[in-house]
This record gives sequence, structure tokens and C-alpha cells, in this order.
Amino acid sequence: MSNSIGRNVLHQSLLCSTVFEHQSNRHSSGIPANSLFQAVSINQPAGASAARKSPLSTKFYGTSLNARPKMAMGRHRPVLITPRAVLAVDSASEQLAGKFNLEGNVELQITVGAPTPGSLTQVNIEISYSSNSLLLHWGAIRDKKEKWVLPSRQPDGTKNYKNRALRTPFVSSASKSFVKIEIDDPAIVAVEFLILDEAQNKWFKNNGANFHVKLPIREELIQNVSVPEDLVQTQAYLRWERKGKQIYTPEQEKEEYEAARTELLEEIVRGTSVEDLRAKLTNKNDRQEIKESSSHGTKNAIPDDLVQIQSYIRWERAGKPNYSADQQLREFEEARKELQSELEKGISLDEIWKKITKGEIQTKVSDQLKTKKYFRTERIQRKQRDFMQILNKHVAEPTEKKNISVEPKALTPVELFVGATEEQEGDSILNKKIYKLADKELLVLVHKPGGKTKIHLATDFKEPLILHWALSKKAGEWLMYGLQAPPPSVLPAGSVLLSGSVETTFTTSSLADLPYQVQSIEIEIEEEGYVGMPFVLQSGGNWIKNKGSDFYVDFSYESKQVQQDFGDGKGTAKALLEKIAGLEIEAQKSFMHRFNIAADLIQEAKEAGELGFAGILVWMRFMATRQLIWNKNYNVKPREISKAQDRLTDLLQNVYISNPEYREIVRMILSTVGRGGEGDVGQRIRDEILVIQRNNNCKGGMMEEWHQKLHNNTSPDDVIICQALIDYIKSDFDISAYWKTLNDNGITKERLLSYDRAIHSEPNFRRDQKDGLLRDLGNYMRTLKAVHSGADLESAITNCLGYRSEGQGFMVGVQINPIPNLPSGFPELLQFVSEHVEDRNVEALLEGLLEARQEIRPLLCKHNDRLKDLLFLDIALESSVRTAIEKGYEELNEAGPEKIMYFVSLILENLALSLDDNEDLIYCLKVDIFTEEMIRAGSAAALSLLLNRLDPVLRKTASLGSWQVISPVEVFGYVAVVDELLAVQDKSYDRPTILLARRVKGEEEIPDGTVAVLTADMPDVLSHVSVRARNCKVCFATCFDPNILADLQSNEGKMLHLKPTSADIAYSVVEGSELQDSSSANLKEEDGPSSSVTLVKKQFAGRYAITSDEFTGELVGAKSRNIAYLKGKVPSWIGIPTSVALPFGVFEKVLSDNINQAVAEKLQILKQKLGEEDHSALREIRETVLQMKAPNQLVQELKTKMKSSGMPWPGDEGEQRWEQAWMAIKKVWASKWNERAFFSTRRVKLDHEYLCMAVLVQEIINADYAFVIHTTNPSSGDSSEIYAEVVKGLGETLVGAYPGRALSFVCKKNDLKYPRVLGYPSKPIGLFIRRSIIFRSDSNGEDLEGYAGAGLYDSVPMDEAEKVVLDYSSDRLITDGHFQQSILSSIARAGCEIEELFGSAQDIEGVVRDGKIYVVQTRPQM
Repeated sequence: MSNSIGRNVLHQSLLCSTVFEHQSNRHSSGIPANSLFQAVSINQPAGASAARKSPLSTKFYGTSLNARPKMAMGRHRPVLITPRAVLAVDSASEQLAGKFNLEGNVELQITVGAPTPGSLTQVNIEISYSSNSLLLHWGAIRDKKEKWVLPSRQPDGTKNYKNRALRTPFVSSASKSFVKIEIDDPAIVAVEFLILDEAQNKWFKNNGANFHVKLPIREELIQNVSVPEDLVQTQAYLRWERKGKQIYTPEQEKEEYEAARTELLEEIVRGTSVEDLRAKLTNKNDRQEIKESSSHGTKNAIPDDLVQIQSYIRWERAGKPNYSADQQLREFEEARKELQSELEKGISLDEIWKKITKGEIQTKVSDQLKTKKYFRTERIQRKQRDFMQILNKHVAEPTEKKNISVEPKALTPVELFVGATEEQEGDSILNKKIYKLADKELLVLVHKPGGKTKIHLATDFKEPLILHWALSKKAGEWLMYGLQAPPPSVLPAGSVLLSGSVETTFTTSSLADLPYQVQSIEIEIEEEGYVGMPFVLQSGGNWIKNKGSDFYVDFSYESKQVQQDFGDGKGTAKALLEKIAGLEIEAQKSFMHRFNIAADLIQEAKEAGELGFAGILVWMRFMATRQLIWNKNYNVKPREISKAQDRLTDLLQNVYISNPEYREIVRMILSTVGRGGEGDVGQRIRDEILVIQRNNNCKGGMMEEWHQKLHNNTSPDDVIICQALIDYIKSDFDISAYWKTLNDNGITKERLLSYDRAIHSEPNFRRDQKDGLLRDLGNYMRTLKAVHSGADLESAITNCLGYRSEGQGFMVGVQINPIPNLPSGFPELLQFVSEHVEDRNVEALLEGLLEARQEIRPLLCKHNDRLKDLLFLDIALESSVRTAIEKGYEELNEAGPEKIMYFVSLILENLALSLDDNEDLIYCLKVDIFTEEMIRAGSAAALSLLLNRLDPVLRKTASLGSWQVISPVEVFGYVAVVDELLAVQDKSYDRPTILLARRVKGEEEIPDGTVAVLTADMPDVLSHVSVRARNCKVCFATCFDPNILADLQSNEGKMLHLKPTSADIAYSVVEGSELQDSSSANLKEEDGPSSSVTLVKKQFAGRYAITSDEFTGELVGAKSRNIAYLKGKVPSWIGIPTSVALPFGVFEKVLSDNINQAVAEKLQILKQKLGEEDHSALREIRETVLQMKAPNQLVQELKTKMKSSGMPWPGDEGEQRWEQAWMAIKKVWASKWNERAFFSTRRVKLDHEYLCMAVLVQEIINADYAFVIHTTNPSSGDSSEIYAEVVKGLGETLVGAYPGRALSFVCKKNDLKYPRVLGYPSKPIGLFIRRSIIFRSDSNGEDLEGYAGAGLYDSVPMDEAEKVVLDYSSDRLITDGHFQQSILSSIARAGCEIEELFGSAQDIEGVVRDGKIYVVQTRPQM
């Protein structure tokens, strides 16, 4: 086997990361077959000979560094010097040599005293077992002979046992027993023993073998012994390899090197010859191949290939940095100088060659690399590709573009139709959507002119097309189910009325201006009550559906819904999910049952479309994450499991080919299922465990229990169990390593016991079984992965490149043929990936993984009998990218933005290659636990990880500093650290406090006594908590530097002085005399205006409802008055919504009505309870308010006022709609008693009973965007600059507790045409609502001088808003510069107009609908 460990073209470029640091970790022994001695790990300190610095037995030449199978030191097998349980001893005077946990919780401890010249060696044995009949059964080992000798010096009471052993009684003390052995014979190198309780005939053994204690060698013996340096280097390498190839400091290197020397010297003292040592550490025949050195030149002529090797060693020792061309040349010359120095010391070239290289490599390397097409100096040579070609906005394949042009893309016929229709219909568009149907398009456009509902459908289909449709009064339902059909008045000409539905033929569009003809239908509905239109299309006798489901036109805002009600099955393939749930009991029997059931459901999932496969995915994912039972009371043969897997994956492969629109989700399902296979693939699991037991004589205990499990119901857990056994053996039989591997992968002791064939025992192997078990378990792992881990990289590569085995009991007779027609050079590329998969420097590996994915991508779109093998390979490559990024994450600690962005681009490429619909690249989903788990398991997690790392780097590059200061107030305060602000918002601090809060959502109150809130979270600058901080003169800022936050947290309990600017915060610890001054400063701030804030109680004025022209200070609050003041005074391009109000006193009047007497009495009791500081009464009060009934006079007056103002009356849509409106009104009143408002008014000593609540009633504008304006920049205090934030949908996501950031911008008042964007949006969710009414709180406790009461009380829409997952990639505010400038400039102009009207800085809220600005409220900016 040839171990290639480097790929370089010229010696000038050898110092790069192409050289393979690790060879395959799949060596048959289970130990990595390392092909290179890493000099840094065991290198001698400066000044040591070059012989010690160059422990390579390879030649670095031309384009590669290769190592042949038989080389002195380039490839090492694990060496077992003592084939027993060895207890390591330290050279200190007395050290712990071993500690064992024996059966029955008995502990054994052994210490050894190292001898000094003339002294004895002492072995002390202590056992936590007390018995008068306890004996040490022991003997000694001399000169490497395994037969025991009986030392003449023996402890008191020792007896000779049959001339074969000594038996010494233990001395008991309390619960322990002791014995001490003294050895005076310098030829004795070890002591072996067993422990016997003679009375009970009970033996204590070491995993069935003797306890073996190596004795330290006497210094006087070592002084006269020497060992060749090349063997010391080899031993040092083996030590480094055993310890996990750690990176050592120079001091550690020296210690390791000398420790290796000591180990070899001890072996020689014990009688091992140098030749025997060499034979163990290397291959015996290697010595015959070293003797071709004399031809390498004279003493003074150093060959370049030898210099290359020395250069490589220097580069590796330096940590494999990326050198420039000049640095590489300098390194090459430095290596030459080092070798020249060795020559000058009298060391011949032959001796140097023998130590660091061996012959017959150059030709093989050169010949081998002639076939390589991918590799260059630093890494693989990636092909030039257009990244945009792998981005798919739609599942349907995009139209190919032969030439990239800066000219705008030509509009399609349907898009031209859209433009013409929108121009004709004006701004009444409710809903618009274009469906992609293969290479055709279907437009659905809904608008409401004059109260009617018009639906336009248009398509560029050339063939005759029929619309099969109906109307629904409940979303998604056809009226045919209610035995109704659309009324004749709505039927277009030529329609045919069927039973519960209608057929209408498309006709050529009447819009003559269009250069292309389209077919269209126009439907006009005058009647109210219809909410949507379901339909399908028919062409040439074929039905055309929307991904397997009916099309559905919503007569309100079209959106992607985030599932809200999980109980009714909306947004799911409900019938399929119910069937899955019903079959789960059967599926729990075994994997065979589950996979066969899944296979049986594939056709039904296909008929249900994407939602059907989503149901299968969720089911399979819950299975893969062990949320479902894997096996229950059923035994099944492994081959039956693999056959069921094979059947399921074959069906998924067929769907992948025949239905491209489902490829992404099918790929995700495959990632949860093993590959499986026909024939004996599964049977090998059963047969080969018997081979392991037979080869290694381990038929009992844990291995037999595992055998029974494997025999009756194998599962993916077996892959983990096998790995745990390998780790246990490699760790020198440390049982904690076994449990760590199991637990890290989700397998607990309880899970092992839960199997039908439970595993009760722990592994317990003998040391002489080590090599055989590692070999056989390593082979067995391949069999397990072949069935259970189709996406494992090694298994996936093997399946693609082919494999054949003919012996050793594993994979016997297995022949996997290579996949035909793989891209040229692809096998070498996969070999490169395999050899670099363990590299610490992951950049070259990432490029190799992604190049491999790009190479097979075209094959994934073609029919191929081995397609699923390619899919599993692609899934494995994708997963390896994620793993590599996580491994290389720490490399980016000091990286600049260029490198981080390069890594981001690689992850984006990986993510794009995984998705057929790449919208997920710009989504940030945090919907529910399952979605988050899926994201963490996918490539998006690695992308998020990198973007988090990039943020502070970009801020540094842009000189933005480490802070975003939202409220710049200089303060002194004591530091307190809290997890979230919400948890302490009702707390009152008795001294000025600086809160360090890990989470701040945006809608919290700031606790009393708080002078500053510092957080790593990023609330919007205009969120409620941000406004509250500025109004209350509290310092509020986001810190982006974790080191600064950690430093601040380290000062918990101390007083700090915070001195902010608009972009930074300076802080210092306050000590001594400064404390008194700082306390006085804070007191001056706190003695503020709260004492002067008062409320005047409002009375009922005799009217239940009033119109906006009746708004006065005695009847309504500032919110209502301000909006009424704007009416007729702002320019016509600023819309003001029509408003009415329920004035002050209406709540009290309704409560006093006889119909609410019981409610009033209950409220009185609850208020008394609240007065007794029982704050749980607040929730009870709110719930009681919601029980009030509406007097008839209120209903009639509100109806009259709303209708006279041109507002829709909810009751016209039915009694239920009025009840919804009445509940919303009561929720506004009840918000007087929300916790945040109650504690806020109490802090400033406002009489809560005097707080009165009017209700402002407005029609909701179905917003495209919502905005908040501060006409003076709140961060800088610059009155010449407007600051605003914008979100998609309703403004609640901006002011409330919704994650992500809004779009933010500033605009100079003297240059309103050119707004400047500060930050782009990242909010994943938008809120959208149907045409509805909103009831806004308008209390007399808002906007008081010296008290910021705004935002404390609730505004409640009559209908619940929909949560919509936002897609910024199609948002014109992001993608269209002219549109963005127009909208933001209009928002800024509106702010200036309103500020000028009121004569002071304003805090304004509004929305944008179809490009028009609407202002819904304004208040003075505080």
C-alpha cells in the first residue's frame, strides 16, 4: 500500500498545506497509518543534531512526498512491548503506578518507590477489602523472561507455593488491607501478582490476567547504555501519535524526546537488544532498503531533494503556515544551511539520507502525479464556475441565458399582462401571485374596486385551457362540499355550471397593447362572504395542479403561513399524517416494519405533493433522533432490515428522478435512512460478529449480549457501540472512554438496557486481545456503516469507487463495482478528500469537498441505476463541510474579514448545492423545536456560525467600534448581571444599578433604580425599551465584543463610571472618594420630575362614541387628538386613517351598568387584594374585565359613529364579528392592569385609580411596510437629521419582542431626496392582517411632562395577524434602489412635514401601502 503524504510541484512552493498531514485513518489495525513523522512533535531543542531534527524515512521530491510500505520510520505499526496490563511508573521517589476498580466496588492502588543508588525498590499494594485470609500471590520477572522467579527478599509470613509463586499475607486495618514488597535484585524488571481470598476461594484479577508492575530502572545501569538516535526519534513519534498528535512547546518537545530515550534505555537494560528494538519499531526488512546512499553526491554537494525534505520538516515544525513565494525560497535556503552545518560536523550525506529518507521514491512519485489534474501548490485546482448557476429561486429549471448583459431582463408575456392590468385597475390590488408551471407561467391577481372582488387569471399556455373552479366561504374549502355552487351572476361568459363547481375556458386577452398574446379569465364577485377561490386547470385531458394540490386564491393578503394552530392540520397533508400516526404502533416493532411502511406510503405522499413528503421527512427525522421507538417485542434478521431500507431508498431515488420539484426534501429524507441493500449486505452483520468472537476468544459478557442484539434487531446504535469499543481499547482499556463515546452520541445505560436483547455488561478484554480486536472491529465497522450509515463519508466513497475483499472473514466475497462514467480525475479528488479529512487546517479540505460536490452535481440530475449511491456521497460531502467548518472555527479568531468572507462563500456554496429552492439562504427560521433541530443539523448552522464571527470583524473594518449606543447617558452604578431583562423588569433596585443583560427582546420595562442596561442582544433603536431608556435618561447600549462584555461581568458588584459617546462607551471602576461624588451625581438625576407628575380623573361625558371632529382633551388622550389634528393639515400624499373613539369614562360607565354588577363586585374584591401587594390579582383583574357585557346603547352609538365616518361596522358581517370587536375593546381596557403599566405608574407615584382609558378606533391599513420616525436622531441628538426604522408588514415586529433588526436609515432635513441606509433588515417574521379594525389604547397617563407613559398599554386588532416568513430576496425595498430611495425619502418627508406642523420633534408611527404613506399616530419625541 502506498501512502502518499504530499503533493508539491516545485521546491520553491513546497511549504504549503498540500502536503498530507494525515494518511487514512482506516488502517486495518484501527490505528491511523501515519505516513510522516511530524518533527514538531518530538523535535530536539535548538542545537541538537540535524539527525534528530529529520526523522523522515521518505523523500520529498518533485510534486510529491511518498512513503513506501516498508520504510524505516515513515510508517509505523503500533508496538506492544509488554503484552499484559502494564502499570506505568514515574521516576519520582514514590509515585502512583496504578489504580483499579475491581468487582464489588473494591479498589486496588499500587505505588512504586524509585530506587536511588544502593537503595531498594519498594512496591506498596493497598486494597479496600478486609479479610484475615487475604493473600498476595506473586512473583518477579527477570531479563524479559516471562517465567516467574521467586526473589530471595520476601515480606514476613511469605510462603513458597509449589515453587511457582510466593504467597504473602496482607495486613488488615479497618476496611483496607496492605502489603509491601522490597526488591534488591537489579535484574528484576517487573513484579506480577494476583490477589486471593483463601477462605472464600475468591481471586481478584486484572481483566482475567495478572497485574503487571514495571519497576523503574536503576540509574547506575542506564548510565552505561546507549541507544541509536533514529530509534529515539521513532519512539518519540509513537508517543506523540499515542497522545493524539498534540502540538508541543519547545520545552515539551525536549521532555518528550528524553522520555522516549528513557523508555528505550529501560528496554535495553531489561535485556532487549537494539536489533530487537529496531525490528519492533520498524519493519525488519527496511534495513536492507536503506543502503542506497552513496550515489547522492559528495560531502559538500547537498542534493535539492534532500533540502526539500528538510524544508518540509521546518515548515511542519512551524505549524504549516501559508508562506509567500519569497518566504518559501528563504525557508529552502535555511534548510540547506542546516544540512551544510551537519556536513561540517563530519556527518556524511549517506548518514543523513539514512536518517531522514530512503530511496526508490522519486520515480514512483513523478509517475503517480502525471495523472493528477486537480492539484496545484497550495491545494486542489478548482474549476472556474459561475456561482449563480447553482442558485434556484424556483424549483422549475431557469431559462438559460447565453450572454450575461447589463440590460434589464425582458418581461414575460404574463408579466406584461400584470403591468397592464395594474395600470388599468389602479391601487386596489389585494393579492398577486405568479405560479411557475414548467416553462409556463400562471398569474392570479385579486383586487377590490368599489367593494367588488375581481379575479384575473392569465397564462402564456398556447394550448386550450379550462379553469375548473368554485368559491369558498371558509379558507381552502370548495363550496361543492356544502352542495352549493357559485351564483350564476359571477359566471364569466361560456361557463358551464357543474355539481358544486364551474368550468370556464380561457380566452385570448382583450388587452390589445400587449406584444404577446396570453389567455385570460376575469371573474367579478359582488356578494360578500367569499374568502377565496380553489381551482385546478385542465389541458388536453390532463389535470394541472399546484405541486399535487389544488390552487387556492386568497381574497386577502397572500402569504407563506407559519403554522399557528397545530391542532386542525392546516398547512399539512393531514390525511397522510393521520395514517402515519395510526401505523406508528406497527412501525415500532422494528426498522423493517418502519421502512416498509414508509415505502408503502411514498405513492400517497407523492399524490399529496410537497406537504406529503414533508410529513414523511418529519416522521423519519423523529426516528433518526430517537424520538420514536426503534424496536419493540419483535425479532428481525439484519438482512430483512437492509432489504426494507433498500426498497425505501430505491423508491425515493425514483421520486428524485421523476419529480424534480421534490428533490430537496427527498434528499433530506435519504439523510435520515441508511443505504441498505439486497442479498447478504445485512446478513454480514450477523455473521461477522461471530468472526470477531471466534478470532479473539471473547464469546461471553458484553460481546455475547451485543451479539444477541445484532442477531435479532440491529440498528444505527450499533455503529456507535462499535466505535465506543474501539475507543475503549485504544485508550488502554479505560472504561470511561467507552461511556464517553456512547453518551456523546445519545446512548445511555438506560438505552442499552431498553433493547429487547438488553446489554447489561461493560466490555472487559485482555491486553493480548488488543491488536486483534482493533483489527476486526475496524473491519466490522465498515459492514455496519454499509447498512446503517449510507451518508458516512468513507462508506459513501467506497460505494462510488468500488471495493472487493476475499478474505479475513469480513466483507468476504463482497464486490462493489465503481460507478461508471464518473468525471475525469474524480477518484483522485475523492482520495484527496479522504486523506485530508482529519486536517486541522481545513481550507484545502473545504475546497476539495466542494469541488467534489460540484463535479457530481450534473450526475444528480440524470437517470442512473446508481443514483442513490451518488446522492449518499453528496450528502456525506455536505455533512463533512459542516464538520470541517466547526473544526476550523477557532482558526478564524484572528482572521481578517477577507478570510472569513471566503469561508462564508464556501458555506454559501455548500448550502446552495444542497437546496433546489435556495430561498433558505436568506431565511432565518426560528419557528419551533423541530425546525431549529433541522437547521442545527444542516448547512445553515455552519453559515450562521460564520456570520456571527464576521459581525465584529466587519464592525472593526468599518471603524464602527464595539458598541451601538441607543441612549447615550453618562452614569455611575453598581454592576449586576442578569440572564434576561424581562425577568427583572418588575424589580426595584435600592442603589443605582448597571444591568448586564444577556437577552433584551424590546418590549420590556426598565427596572426602578436602573441607570444603565448593557446587552449583547440587538433590540431596534426605536423599540419600546429603547424609547423608554431615552425617556427615562437610562444609558442603553449593545456591545458586540464578547471580551468587553466578559470584562464588564468580571466587575459584578463594583461601581463603574460609564461615559458614552454616540458610538462608544468608556468605562472605569470607581474607587475611594469618587464613590461619594458619583452617588451624589446619580441622586441629582433621580430626584427628577416624578414628584410633579399628576393625573386628573376623567368623567363620563354622556357619550359612548365620538367622531374625530369631537376629540378634545376632556374626552380622549393625546394619541387621538394628535391624529385628528393632522386631518386636513398634512399634504394629500400623506394618508390619515379615519378614526372614532370611545371616550374617557366609558369603561367606568359600562362597569356600573346593571348587566355587569357581578363583574363590578368581583373587581372590587380583586382591587383590595391588589392593595395588599398580592400582584397575582393583576392577571385576575384582566380576566374579569373580559367578562363584561356591552350595553345596547354603546353598541348603537359606536355603530352610528363608525358608519357615519365611512368605516365598516363589524356587526354587518355577523354577530360573531361584533363579539370579536367587543373582545378587542375589553382587552384594551384590561391592559390598564398589565404588570408593566401598573409598576411603572407606581414608581412615579401616579394614582392608578385616576388613570382613564379612551379607545381610539381605526380601520387597519393592510401595510406593505411599517415605520417609526424620530425627527431628531435619538442616538446622536442631531436635530438636523431624521432617524427611522422600517419593517415588512405591521409595526408590531418593530416595537415588540420580535427577533432580528429593522431596516434603519437617516436623512438630513436639508437633503430629503437622499436617505442613507444604516442597516438592512434581518427580521425573519412579518405580521400581515386582513381588512380589519384596530382598537388603540389612549390613556390620560401617556405623554405626560416628565413621565414616559407611551407604549405601556395595548392596542388590539379585531383579527389576529398572520405570521409570515419573510423573503427579502424578492423585496423591492432591498433589491430595487430607485424604489428604496423613493419610499425612504417619502417617509423622511412625512416626518419633516409633521414636525413642522407641531413645531417640535416628533415620534411618528405609520405604514406604506402601494407606495403611499399613511401616518397612524404621532406624539412628542422624548
